[in-house]
Amino acid sequence: MLIKIAQTSLLILLFSCSTLLKAESVGYETLSPAQPTHNPDKIEIIEFFWYGCPHCYSLEPLLEKWVKSLPKNVEFIRQPAVFSDLWGKHAKAYFTAEALSVADKIHADFFDAIQNKKQNLETEDQLAKFFVAHGVNENEFHDTYNSFLVDAKMRQATTMAGRYGVTGVPALIINGKYKTNGPIAGSHEKMLEVVDQLIKQEGATK
Repeated sequence: MLIKIAQTSLLILLFSCSTLLKAESVGYETLSPAQPTHNPDKIEIIEFFWYGCPHCYSLEPLLEKWVKSLPKNVEFIRQPAVFSDLWGKHAKAYFTAEALSVADKIHADFFDAIQNKKQNLETEDQLAKFFVAHGVNENEFHDTYNSFLVDAKMRQATTMAGRYGVTGVPALIINGKYKTNGPIAGSHEKMLEVVDQLIKQEGATK
């Protein structure tokens, strides 16, 4: 009986190790179940991030350059993760910028303000000053910040990470089927290499 238990335990251990080695060797994990994408005609890449995350900040220059080289059949989506009240405040800032069509304009500066300048950008008034400094009308900012659209995106964001099994950032989701991050891929550079491989793989099936 003890021998059978030992054999079973060994098999479980070997299976667990082989699964981990497989994930490490390919640099990604397969999501189960796969999640629907916004546009079935496009290969969807979602980046989960937080402005307060130093790893997200260090990935950003690589990511910005990489996004510019993506083929036309790929849609890249930034998705702020919401794991706490503070994360939620930064997420709301991003969704407000997105609704105002200034996300690309302020994204890098917001990272810099949080990571390097150590600015407190949490309250509506603090954020208003930041947006006004980037050319946004103050009344328009407040209207958008408190809009139904931004509120809806915030409510959706609280469940998004869980849907994709994301527990930390930065993380990249490929076409609703695969997930990669620094620990799985090995580095930020490897993350993007893995995504490039999966884009080619997904493109071959469309």
